[in-house]
Amino acid sequence: MIDILFSDSACGGLKIAQHYGKGKYQGGCMGIFISHDNGSEPTKEEVETARREAEEKARLAWESATPMGGKTSDIYGFNLMLSVGDISENQPGTKRKLTLENLYSVYPNDVEHQAAEEILKRANENLKIIRERATAGEALRIWYSNQPDEMCGLYWFMSQLNQWNVDDVQVSIVKLPEWEAYEKGIIVRKNSWAEVAPEEWQHFLALQKTVLPLFIQGCASYWQELQAESAPLRAVVNGQLVSTSEEFYDDFILREIAAVGNEFHEAMIIGRVLGNYQLGIGDSWVALRIEEMINDGKFEVVNACDKDMPSYHRVLEKCTQRF
Repeated sequence: MIDILFSDSACGGLKIAQHYGKGKYQGGCMGIFISHDNGSEPTKEEVETARREAEEKARLAWESATPMGGKTSDIYGFNLMLSVGDISENQPGTKRKLTLENLYSVYPNDVEHQAAEEILKRANENLKIIRERATAGEALRIWYSNQPDEMCGLYWFMSQLNQWNVDDVQVSIVKLPEWEAYEKGIIVRKNSWAEVAPEEWQHFLALQKTVLPLFIQGCASYWQELQAESAPLRAVVNGQLVSTSEEFYDDFILREIAAVGNEFHEAMIIGRVLGNYQLGIGDSWVALRIEEMINDGKFEVVNACDKDMPSYHRVLEKCTQRF
């Protein structure tokens, strides 16, 4: 079984899930976040208590997990971020590279060119290998959700598969539920497979569905429609993937900026947009939209960020005549 996902984080999570819970729990490195409403530093006792609780939670998760099994070499990821930019190419090429470079341009050390080239190279290599394996009769399983990049990934990959004319291949899909009920009446919403913990993947196998060739053809046809529309952005509205304008998410950004003072930290606004609205978009897209607002005269930079930080780690000020 070949597993196909649409982000590097999701790929990593599934690879861990294949062996998670196998053998004795060994422990390992973990990060702990502690904060106080008044901004004070946590005490050593609070840090140690949090560390012990996190370690115990990790141990229990390991011991209760069922390994999925399988081989990491059967997992392929396409981190193409297809909800943004030109999608007119039949295979990832120059236009996708330009979009990726734009998205990665907000990060330090001029990583955009190398990152875009590596993603593009890996995607095309993976496509070639999957096509060869599918032609040889191996089954495919696609993991997707309502997150825009993953939804785009589903339609795009079905379009690829339809072009291959591999009639006998078995294709299954697993869609991430919008809500999950946990113990003690807790309801948790996950936006994408990147947010699924290693011990949870096994439970979602029950949602796997085998699709008919008509489904593949339908997805491929709709992807062609989206390609023809040539919109700068795609979003999921009421469960439907649609073409939209670049300004689609701007109201959420402006709403958060309106709630703060005249000067504000751009990174804080980005965090609030991503956390409060669960839109399934990344920090780079929000940062690029704020940059466009700066160019439009709505805000100006008061304090630039360190060169080793993403460009949005800076202080901005509202231009009252425009905001």
